[in-house]
Amino acid sequence: MFLNQLLVAGNETTRNAISHGMMALTDHPDQLELIYGNYDAHSRTAMEEIVRWATPVIHFRRTATEDTDINGFQVKQGEKVVMFYNSGNRDDRVFDNPHQFDVRRPMQPAQVGFGAGGPHFCLGANLARREMTVMFDEIRRRLPTLRIVSEPAYLQSNFINGIKRLDCAWD
Repeated sequence: MFLNQLLVAGNETTRNAISHGMMALTDHPDQLELIYGNYDAHSRTAMEEIVRWATPVIHFRRTATEDTDINGFQVKQGEKVVMFYNSGNRDDRVFDNPHQFDVRRPMQPAQVGFGAGGPHFCLGANLARREMTVMFDEIRRRLPTLRIVSEPAYLQSNFINGIKRLDCAWD
């Protein structure tokens, strides 16, 4: 089961972040121009912004191991807590203009698309970042006019913010 989780988690999340990222760059041509214009300067923050924007994993549930307080809400040991990552990645108390896609967004505070740190932080986060960086660099170099040309067909899931099909074109 652990190996299966590693294989599925690393595939689903990264490919969906790339798909959502390509949609975001198509929808925000000024951001595409920024990243393609100086890839070395912007690729690191762009990949974090793409994961923040896409938030491929919708939620996770955890069990409180001790009594705790979450923003004034008392959680008792043994109670279940659900974390909705998209909500965290759009929190206006944390991010300036959270509903704006900005490939230059500062990396701190960090987006929570990889699980927000701690013992449950995504084991493949660094690999995902690298795969995304390489993929967008290859698209930039080989197909610089690649763009999304239709609405995506979304995966019907309450766990993965996924895209099943995404039509694209290039000149």
